[in-house]
Amino acid sequence: MASSPIEPQFFDSFDGTRIAWRETGDRRPLVLIHGYFSDAFTNWIRYGHAALIAARGFRVIMPDLRAHGSSAKPHDAASYPPDVLMRDGFALIEHLGLTDYDLGGYSLGARTTVRMLASGATPRRAVLSGMGYQGIVHTAGRGRHFRHVLTNLGTFERGSNEWLTEAFLKTTKGDPQALLRILDTFVDTPADAVAAITTPTLVLSGVDDHDNGSGVELAGALANGTFRDMPGNHMSAVTKPELGQEIADFLAA
Repeated sequence: MASSPIEPQFFDSFDGTRIAWRETGDRRPLVLIHGYFSDAFTNWIRYGHAALIAARGFRVIMPDLRAHGSSAKPHDAASYPPDVLMRDGFALIEHLGLTDYDLGGYSLGARTTVRMLASGATPRRAVLSGMGYQGIVHTAGRGRHFRHVLTNLGTFERGSNEWLTEAFLKTTKGDPQALLRILDTFVDTPADAVAAITTPTLVLSGVDDHDNGSGVELAGALANGTFRDMPGNHMSAVTKPELGQEIADFLAA
């Protein structure tokens, strides 16, 4: 594990919401977006992925999604329109003046990456980790488990899936009210829009990760997709060195 010496930087997104990002390395830009309930430190820095990728020649840029980490956590519904995370992603790229870059994410970050690709983002390469086909084309109900946890905190049997999810929320010091709003921002990407994505894309899934459907199916649905698996399930894969290694190998090839 790595402790984080990386202090956040901030900018105002399209609607004035303050968004944080951290970065390490100084060569080719790579924007990596974390998953739901998580943050840049937990997803990319804590287990060494960012350092490993940076050592392979990348400037690793890691935003905290709105309602997460060091970013603003507004509670009003108006701050969470559909596709707001996609719009924040474009706002960061514009703020940093990126024109030639790579793009990727884990879980919700991968879904956000697809929304950006389907909305005109043109990275050289992309990485979708912790995400399957159903989690892209059919988002309805995907947040049901999290909504149940966030609205019933403190009631779950120790060791249950809900209890473990709540424990993770506590480790990242999540704001339940703001995180609930995020669930209302999900937007489906239709199958034809997925098929129209031509960016060379790595789909990377834990061998025991079935939370969002099939990674193999997602890779096959993309015009230029490659599938790789790695150890772990949806939660534990983030802790495995293979996550950073596979991303670095694909992007550096």
